[in-house]
Amino acid sequence: MSFKFEKLIIWQKSMEFGEIIFNLSQHFPKNETFNLTSQIRRASDSIALNISEGCIL
Repeated sequence: MSFKFEKLIIWQKSMEFGEIIFNLSQHFPKNETFNLTSQIRRASDSIALNISEGCIL
């Protein structure tokens, strides 16, 4: 089943961005796992989530 927001280029780009951030954050210092790493991953995930949520409204 395909959702309308999955066809949006901006949503697709935000998903790619999230993957890039995840891969980059794997190289962050281990002592930042629960601070910077967690925060930047959640922030990048929220981009795609906000776009999809906005399409529902």
